[in-house]
Amino acid sequence: MAQLNWRQFEWITFDCYGTLIDWEAGILGYLQPLLHAKGCEVSDARILSLYSELEPREQAGEYRSYREVLAGVMRGFAKELGISFSESEMHGLAESIASWKPFPDTVAGLRDLGTRFRLGILSNIDDDLFAATAKHLEIPFDLVVTAQQASYKPSRHNFQVLLDRLGITCDRLLHAAESFYHDVAPARQMGIATVWVNRRQGRPAAASRLADVKPDFEVATIQQLARLALSRATTGSREF
Repeated sequence: MAQLNWRQFEWITFDCYGTLIDWEAGILGYLQPLLHAKGCEVSDARILSLYSELEPREQAGEYRSYREVLAGVMRGFAKELGISFSESEMHGLAESIASWKPFPDTVAGLRDLGTRFRLGILSNIDDDLFAATAKHLEIPFDLVVTAQQASYKPSRHNFQVLLDRLGITCDRLLHAAESFYHDVAPARQMGIATVWVNRRQGRPAAASRLADVKPDFEVATIQQLARLALSRATTGSREF
């Protein structure tokens, strides 16, 4: 149990896809019908496991847009599964992001947190793709930092850009995310307090790669985070 004064936090920032947005449902919602149409029957677990390997590989090296990254992921799927995709099918995964929906707890939790904290996004995404997602999240964020503006997590450079843009020291920031690999590990290395939004609930990690790191806190939903954060920020409790 972490011993932190919740009144010290001015900002809470979030990973978006996998934390606020149900990206696994989005990934599967695009890929499963496409694979089925090609006569390729693959389990959800296999698709998500492959995704967790392919995406970080495509994000390594010189920066490319997330659209290009996802096209590379689709090429990886084609190679692994022994099938082929058309150009439009390879780019369709990125285009489907605009329809990916928030988890049921996301919007209400964000609204509650926004009554006390300033809220930001740190996401491995293109600016225009996040703009489409923002409509589903319904609240105005005080700051959005995308991979297009920085680089791809888990680079610590992203978190340094975030701190520089916020103009605060790391003790004023709490970062909330589902991915140990992309978010919790680099944030902890930077001295930023982290809360793990455990979307796994006992299931093994799927679309997010695992990493050997412990978050400061764990919650199951954004609404749970809001209840705890607002209660402790009001009372000044140091206990989570």
